Amino acid sequence: MENENYYDITIIGGGPVGIFAATYARMRQAKIQLIESLDQLGGQVSTLFPAKSLYDIPGFDSIKGDHLISNLLSQNNQFKPDIFLNETVQDIAKTDLGFVITTTKKKTYSRTIIIATGVGAFQPRKLAVENADKFENKQLRYFVKNLQDFRGKDIAIAGGGDSAVDWALEIQNIAKSVCLIHRRDRFRALENSIEQLKKTNTIFETPYLISGLNSENEKIKITLNKVKTDETKEIIVDFLLVNYGFVSDNKILKSWNLETAHNLIKVKTDMETSIPGIFAVGDIIDYPGRVNLIATGFGEAPIAINSAMNIIHPDIRQAAHSTQLIKNFPELN
Repeated sequence: MENENYYDITIIGGGPVGIFAATYARMRQAKIQLIESLDQLGGQVSTLFPAKSLYDIPGFDSIKGDHLISNLLSQNNQFKPDIFLNETVQDIAKTDLGFVITTTKKKTYSRTIIIATGVGAFQPRKLAVENADKFENKQLRYFVKNLQDFRGKDIAIAGGGDSAVDWALEIQNIAKSVCLIHRRDRFRALENSIEQLKKTNTIFETPYLISGLNSENEKIKITLNKVKTDETKEIIVDFLLVNYGFVSDNKILKSWNLETAHNLIKVKTDMETSIPGIFAVGDIIDYPGRVNLIATGFGEAPIAINSAMNIIHPDIRQAAHSTQLIKNFPELN
């Protein structure tokens, strides 16, 4: 079936792993499409922590999230895959030639599929305080997209995990002041990160819960209640950043009849799911010993692509090195 609506491989999900999977698939000269439900590529890295420094990406002592995505897109653009944004996959149906993929915009046909949706659709856990919604996207933020918004400002950060502490480490370099609010004296974040933060001027407000929000001369007044006591205090800041984690939703996977465990897709060693021809990579999958790192997903992507190519072209020997693949693209040599 040779037409513009037919693909060798369809990649569902445009986070870091999905982007690299698309790049590698094109290096193998597969005709591919990448479908992403958001209006931009980059997944959680672009949406949740573009300004965060990442320390577990091979080849970089550290790299900001937005820089990582920029580099991945620059690499990807050399190979020109078909990319469709603001489009959600609603149904996958098996056919004799592969799969019919129905999205919110169209139907296409694909010989194989690679799912790289990460944790799926995600929303922040909201602050359960009366009138909190009145401050959202103003003085109250759930995402840190541009650090410069906080330059020279007084900032309060609520949360005790890695993301909240990472925000504090980044923002304290440019903010006038930073305080970290947590309901316990101990934090869930990496010990090294906590140790680094204690060496800064960050104020630790523990163990406190946020019990009220009010306006104060274009700023936000936060009422804190000390845990298990009647003691309260108030602080006034320019911005309150809340990171209580995120709620993800992968319910649509169940409608695709894939075998799952703990809401994750079970895969074999070649990244194939319980349905032949459908593969999965990244944080959406489960197998013994898997570690949730971007680097892990980067390794899984070529395995899935090569496994898919074995179905598409079983008679073609797999290229072993990138230099063998790039020779097929004279403009890059």
